[in-house]
Amino acid sequence: MTVALEGFTHLIPFAAGHEIIRQGRRDLTLVRMTPDLIYDQMIGMGCAKALTFSWGGNPGVGSLHRLRDAIEHAWPHALAIDEHSHAGMAVRYSAGAAGLPFGTLRGYTGTDLPAANATHIKSVTCPFTGEVLTALPALTPDVTILHAQAADREGNVLLRGIVGASREAAMAARTLVVTVERVVETLDAPMNAFVIPGWQVAAVAEVRGGAYPSYALGHYARDNAFYQAWDEIARSRDTFTAWMTRHVLGTATHAEFLRSVGVAG
Repeated sequence: MTVALEGFTHLIPFAAGHEIIRQGRRDLTLVRMTPDLIYDQMIGMGCAKALTFSWGGNPGVGSLHRLRDAIEHAWPHALAIDEHSHAGMAVRYSAGAAGLPFGTLRGYTGTDLPAANATHIKSVTCPFTGEVLTALPALTPDVTILHAQAADREGNVLLRGIVGASREAAMAARTLVVTVERVVETLDAPMNAFVIPGWQVAAVAEVRGGAYPSYALGHYARDNAFYQAWDEIARSRDTFTAWMTRHVLGTATHAEFLRSVGVAG
């Protein structure tokens, strides 16, 4: 199963990722533009067999140690990677959303990515100009999961602030699941707001603080200290496993997780 948890620095669906870990899901192909801590946790806990991504790291801090350990030492097991640029990921999602088999862009020229990822990076000649363009296969996740500020009781979802590739990932998905800070009677969405129509959403769950330790515009700030602390926690297999066992596997809900790490739920 291919699963995309999107959100770009902002609105990262940590609560949903933790629930996937608690349920012991395995053999997932994870997809994400800029995988950060939640994918480090899911990979380290053995959820993933493959990762499609652009730029993997702990933003502002450094490496993702569990991602690196999986690639370099197959711990907890081997991880296949399908690496792209941010633009490439956006093109792939957009192609999936449009029902096209592939997307094109002028990127990747002069980089090592086409040689390193020959399976997923090809070229195509424009039939009108003769220009050679990069061609990338469409991304159509079986499930895309987003976190947003609000949904109404009809299932319409409002996102505000930086959204990254959330729009494209939502439109490309076969099934879309959204966690939100609040379920409200009416969204009161301003002109040109990013609203996902309810007919496109399979399920909504209210999970307050569901993007913590990333941030949700209008609700809470990013916990930069958590991101810094994660570098030391994830550096060793033993400290990582102990932390995940205590704070994720040892809690039944996201509210319990927040209390476990010292954040009011």
